[in-house]
Amino acid sequence: MLDAIRLGPDDDETEVTAAQVREVVARLIAAGHWREGDLRILVVFDAGYDVTRLAWLLADLPVDLLGRLRSDRVMQLPAPPRRPGTNGRPRKHGGELALSDPAAWPDPQVTTSTPTSRYGTAVTAAWDRVHPRLTHRAAWLDHDGDLPVIEGTLIRLTVDHLPGDRDPKPVWLWYSRTGTAPADVDRCWQSFLRRFDLEHTFRLFKQVLGWTAPKIRDPAAADRWTWLIIACHAQLRLARPLAGDLRRPWERPAPPGRLTPARVRRGFRNIRAKTVQPAGAPKPGKPGPGRPPGSKNRHPAPRHDVGKTTKRELTLKASRERAG
Repeated sequence: MLDAIRLGPDDDETEVTAAQVREVVARLIAAGHWREGDLRILVVFDAGYDVTRLAWLLADLPVDLLGRLRSDRVMQLPAPPRRPGTNGRPRKHGGELALSDPAAWPDPQVTTSTPTSRYGTAVTAAWDRVHPRLTHRAAWLDHDGDLPVIEGTLIRLTVDHLPGDRDPKPVWLWYSRTGTAPADVDRCWQSFLRRFDLEHTFRLFKQVLGWTAPKIRDPAAADRWTWLIIACHAQLRLARPLAGDLRRPWERPAPPGRLTPARVRRGFRNIRAKTVQPAGAPKPGKPGPGRPPGSKNRHPAPRHDVGKTTKRELTLKASRERAG
């Protein structure tokens, strides 16, 4: 199962994020990383997103959404079946259950218990086919017709302790798939806890390894540069047991073999001096004469459309005149 990073919020949070997810999934399918019959792609979101609307917008894609819910949310149980011999429209929602009062909840369909080295025992409880009661507000303000019922799996995660916190609050997660098995529930909360690792990996690519530093115009060259950055990151991961901990005065000592890639890179120069160098030393050279001054550039660099679809006014004055 593939995990996509948590996407940043935008002005139009739901639609823009859905467009970003569509672009990521389209690239994964085009590159051959996902085929018909494979496990669905899992996209992890933090609190602050309307995950149910995202699930509705992305229902035609091979995507499962996992998001965190605020503890003040109220969820709905599945609608009870209609009793024989009764007339009228069947009920659309079941009973209301507040996340702040788990004592009133029915017994969960799935429970798991997993011992961890960092958090103690992680206990999860999952309720199937739980959904929020949608209203024509916020992200659903412009929705035409009846509001849908988007069912999923509600997961409650509790641990014994957190670093520096001996009384942690439970974490509520909503998963867009129903009928989940215990193995799926464990994979969901473990993927949610790894979301920051994915973000820090991309931060390392950009700030330390210079992923976005060169101004590359050709998409093929950008792909090659990306693969080079990935190869560099793989070398840093393989060199973890060989690098010394050259830590800053404010950093804590790390156990052997547990250095972060950034700290491995700090001591990578000492590893390189001791290893065999299969390539020869680079020879000095001078750049070419270049194009003569005053001559016309007959081979302009190609320019590529960045895919921007939002059209804005050229000046602030024109924007104010239109608003007025």
